[in-house]
Amino acid sequence: MNTQVVRNTVVTIDYHVTDPDGEVVDEGREPIVYLHGGYDDIFPKIEEAMQGKKVGESISVKLQPDEAFGDYDAELVQVEPRKDFPKELQVGMQFEGGAEGDEEDFIIYRVTDIADDKVVLDGNHPLAGMALVFTCTVTAVRPASPEELEHGHVHGAGDDEDECH
Repeated sequence: MNTQVVRNTVVTIDYHVTDPDGEVVDEGREPIVYLHGGYDDIFPKIEEAMQGKKVGESISVKLQPDEAFGDYDAELVQVEPRKDFPKELQVGMQFEGGAEGDEEDFIIYRVTDIADDKVVLDGNHPLAGMALVFTCTVTAVRPASPEELEHGHVHGAGDDEDECH
């Protein structure tokens, strides 16, 4: 059994993310399970660092904003009339938005401010514009199934087959 991270293996990693100053950004409560080998299941720079690692080995990778969640885009911030939203509205709530009829191009907007009759929505990822340090430890490696390779992502416990295209 090859327990090395190579193309077409399913890799399970424990991880946590900090900013460059060491402040925890994501404590990684749930492990990440991804299909290794250029399937865009994980950031390319992390995948590159994982290549050849074995169970128990760790990596630490610093990603610039353009290698992680992108640069902060001020054009993704919108101010909308309060009347267009549900009565129960709180900062942090999320809404889908995007071009009419274009289901591929939707954006998740977070409510970042509510003032008088206006609501501020931000379509940027919460970590956009930040350099991040990912520390990952390999906890499991297995060969991918033919279906996983065909679909280009991991199947398994908790996977909703209805979402598989």
